[in-house]
Formats: sequence, structure tokens, C-alpha cells
Amino acid sequence: MRVPDVPQADHSLVISQPMLFPWVGMLEQIRLSDTYVFYDDVQFSTGPANRVSRVQVKTRDGMRWMTVPLRGRHLGSLIGGLELDDRTDWRGKGRDLLRHAYAGAPYVQDMLALVDEVFSAPARYLSELSRASTMALARYFGLDAGRSFLDSSALGVAGHSSQRVFALCQRLGATRYVTGHGAKHYLDHELFERAGVAVEYMDYRLSPYSQRHGEFTPYVTGLDLVANCGRDGVRHICSGTISWRSVCASGAAA
Repeated sequence: MRVPDVPQADHSLVISQPMLFPWVGMLEQIRLSDTYVFYDDVQFSTGPANRVSRVQVKTRDGMRWMTVPLRGRHLGSLIGGLELDDRTDWRGKGRDLLRHAYAGAPYVQDMLALVDEVFSAPARYLSELSRASTMALARYFGLDAGRSFLDSSALGVAGHSSQRVFALCQRLGATRYVTGHGAKHYLDHELFERAGVAVEYMDYRLSPYSQRHGEFTPYVTGLDLVANCGRDGVRHICSGTISWRSVCASGAAA
């Protein structure tokens, strides 16, 4: 992983926790980035928003979770230190779930090949597995070309919350920071603006595509896009961004 030596005139940065076969919205963040940082040295959350160790799969019986078991997890565990629990065949179970969910989908073999590629690679830690799954999807859709992918744990940048995100922007020479809407609750937008770093939030289009098992939903694993659309699915990885002022203004109006 090489840190860019010379910042580009316009250099966009995305920082996100590593996610297991992430939803299309995360692939869109990759598309909008010049540098993508896996935020692997922050605390693991076990709440409903957890997508680091589990992901939703759409099946004929409704939504199911594909979950990776962990060992040695405790309060305050960092994502990068979480070990996979291989005492059960969770890989086989996950593959079977996907195989049954997408039986008959036009590109099911492409999808299963990606899963096999990721599951067959050596991995001791959850962050390794999640990173590999994201990169497999990025390569499939051609989103890896011309971008740098880094781990926050390797960058030696200290701090917390908004200050650390800002420090990472400075360290990597970012002129634009692209993020999801959850950040509006803690980012010090003026701090970024004073330093010449534009903060932009995702403007998700949630582009629909032909999807099995009922009404379309975008909030499932990106493997769903692979199985249903193949490489042509890249057409649906198309969201843009909106300025932080517009986001905060709309939030205030609401």
C-alpha cells in the first residue's frame, strides 16, 4: 500500500470501516475516491448498523444475514484485532446461503467465483477478510484502477473523531473528503473548510436493477448486483455527491 507522494490538484478521499461484501453504496464511494482508506483501527460496533462482520442477502424467504463468527471479542475491541472463529464451517454455510438465494440468476457463477476467491484466501483477522471482499468486488467492476487503497492502521495518524479524519485528509493531501450522511453528526465542517478541504456527502441514487425475490432494495450485499447484472452492473454504481452545507441546511429545515 503506497501513500501518494504528491497530492493531486483535486484529490478526493474516502475513509470507511472495512465491510463484508459491502452494499453498492460503498462501491460508489470507491468510485468517487482517489484514495480509499479502510478504517481498521477503530472500535468494532455490535449494533444494528454493523456491516463489518455481516451483510444482508435477499432470498425468497426474505432478508437473511450472512455472518462471520468472531473469537476473543470484548468491549472496546478494534476491528483490526478481531480474529475469525474457524471452529465452524461458516464459509460453507455462507456459500450455501448465496448459492440458494441466487439459483437461476444470470451471473450466479460469477458471484460464487468471487466468494470462493475471498473465502479460499488465507485470513486470520476479520479486517483482512472484509478488505479482501471489498477489493474483489472493486476489481470485478473495474473500480480498483487508478486508485490507492490504504489501511488507517498503517498510516500512523493519531486522534479521534473529526480531528483524526481531518488529520488523515492532511496526511494524504486530500482536497475533498467524501463521506456518508452519518458523519454530519460529528464532523467539524468549518475546520476542513478553513484548510481548503471540501466536505461532500453521498447523494445516493439507489439505482434500481433487475433483482430477484420481490421489490427492489439497494441495501444488500454487492454480490446481489454481480449475480443479477454481471459486469454490466457497473452502470448502477453511479451516485454523486452534495456539499455539506446543502446537507446540513436540509437537516435544519427538517
